Amino acid sequence: MNAVLPDGRNLELKPGATAADAAQAIGPGLAKAAIGAIVNGELYDLLKPLPPHAELRILTEKDPEYAQLFRHTLAHVMAQAVRELYTERGYRPEEVKLAIGPVIENGFYYDMDAPEPIREEDLPIIEEKMRRIVAANLPLKRFVLPREEALKRYAGIDPYKTELIQDLPESEELSFYAQGDDTYGFTDLCRGPHVPSTGRIPPHFKLTGIAGAYWRGDSSRPMLQRIYGVAFRTKEELEHYLWQQEEAKRRDHRRLGQALELFTISEEVGKGLPLWLPRGAFIRRQMEDYMYKKEQEHGYHYVYTPHIANARLYYTSGHLPYYKDDMYAPIEIEGEEYYLKPMNCPHHHMIYKARPKSYRDLPLRLAEFGTVYRFELSGTLSGLTRARGFTQNDAHIYCSRAQVTEEFIRVIQLFDEVYKDFGISDYWFRLSLPDFENNPEKFGEENDNWRDSIKAIRAALEETGAKYVEGIGEATFYGPKLDVQIRSVLGKEETIATNQLDFIVPERFGLEFTNEKGEKETPVVIHRAIMGSFDRFFAFYLEHTAGDFPLWLSPIQAVIVPIADRHLEYAQKVAAEMRKNKLRVEIDDRSERMNAKIRDAELQKIPLILVVGDKEAEAGTVNVRERHVKEQRTLAVAALVEEMKARVEARK
Repeated sequence: MNAVLPDGRNLELKPGATAADAAQAIGPGLAKAAIGAIVNGELYDLLKPLPPHAELRILTEKDPEYAQLFRHTLAHVMAQAVRELYTERGYRPEEVKLAIGPVIENGFYYDMDAPEPIREEDLPIIEEKMRRIVAANLPLKRFVLPREEALKRYAGIDPYKTELIQDLPESEELSFYAQGDDTYGFTDLCRGPHVPSTGRIPPHFKLTGIAGAYWRGDSSRPMLQRIYGVAFRTKEELEHYLWQQEEAKRRDHRRLGQALELFTISEEVGKGLPLWLPRGAFIRRQMEDYMYKKEQEHGYHYVYTPHIANARLYYTSGHLPYYKDDMYAPIEIEGEEYYLKPMNCPHHHMIYKARPKSYRDLPLRLAEFGTVYRFELSGTLSGLTRARGFTQNDAHIYCSRAQVTEEFIRVIQLFDEVYKDFGISDYWFRLSLPDFENNPEKFGEENDNWRDSIKAIRAALEETGAKYVEGIGEATFYGPKLDVQIRSVLGKEETIATNQLDFIVPERFGLEFTNEKGEKETPVVIHRAIMGSFDRFFAFYLEHTAGDFPLWLSPIQAVIVPIADRHLEYAQKVAAEMRKNKLRVEIDDRSERMNAKIRDAELQKIPLILVVGDKEAEAGTVNVRERHVKEQRTLAVAALVEEMKARVEARK
């Protein structure tokens, strides 16, 4: 057999040779360092025979593919450890029935059916057993069995492996991996790939949790237990990941929403239908007021549309029947069906159609803070990020084809202005393009609509110098789109907003304008949402700031803490002066010690704590304690008011 190396050299090998044999043929140094291989673009371990003709690249622990190899092997190590645990509890190893154990992002899992439930307190024990297996440096061996023999191996013992074998094509090779030997070891049905021995697994791993998982994701099938683990090359990577997880818990918008009294979700109201509490509602209103003013500056006209509409509207838009499963059930009124609106765009199209349009009316920018309703599955709901009712920062731009580039430039500039004001800098755009070759059913054939649209958006990106990447096959069926990708403080990438160019739906609605030649022409529509939905943006921003809102957004900008009851009158005078200047202040007049009041204000993440006592009352000052600032200051009340007003004006 022949293997072609990356430098173009040909390597002649015996039939049945493995990547390990190839590495040995190249040199003893590489053979010692080898951990796996890329064979014809596919990840192989050192144990699997090579095909007759192979483009071959030997991998070492320096290559990124190494992580997939050791994470997959760790899933097997964990299964072996679990069986050891139950053997010590008096069960036979085969009574722990094994389903699947794949690699996932940052780690692995294994689905199991144990004779008694695996408990959280079992995880440290299992993890310690895993470390002993890794330290034992058990060699891995690969072998293949005929289908009948493989089925016989699991008959009456493991129904999950039996089913997996039965569902594989007749031509599929049935490979097994054994780590260790009959005295101390473990064997499992597996495609691979693996590291050559357990000693090649870095010791930087941790079991992170247990969850229920239906066999093959089918709720009618048995419920299995899934053990999750993470694994990394270095101790530093593992520690950073664990820190991220703890930080994510600390920043979780659902926890912060409750702790800071921002929003709540009531089962009596319904799943996925958030209730905004006064403090959260205030911040949201600030965001809405900000966007209202900002969009007016950019030439948007605000409209209002109803929360329901006749079914006919959604047949025209295409939401019925193609989007029906994601909509609430119809409401029958006077023999006709009405639906809670899942999107604002059909309503805006009807506003466009309310009177004839000429080229002089374009571009027409219609905006709305429109609440929409979508029937998300209960299991997908998550606070404000995935809800059944939410309010979009929605707008639709109706323009001619010649105006598309300029309008996308304006949209990109608006993104820059808004995100700068909210202190968000790590974001970029993702240009989603069609894939005519591989998905003609969705995108149809390449035509001038597609070519002109893509050219126009690219021109806008180049003109603004915006940072962007491309995603082939990610466009909508009605046109390309420009998503906004944002990176959270924890490094997680999220899509926060979208701009979509639509050249199909305007035709479905019969939208027209009269061009300069007096001819009827169909406009294109840009679906645009700067904040996406206020709900989701609020959740992102809450986690981004960890609830430390800047002064201009904070529902309580300052709390006044009188040292004693006799200072309450002065505290009220200070508060009155601040409120007169439209600053948001509260007085903590509880019968608590001053330190307790300060601690509570800090827990509520109030930006400024103003302590007043005899000295302050006499001098007309306040003692200022600012979040994340060590030094305390003493300021005259008038100076403090001017400073706060300036910060609010500058959105700091």
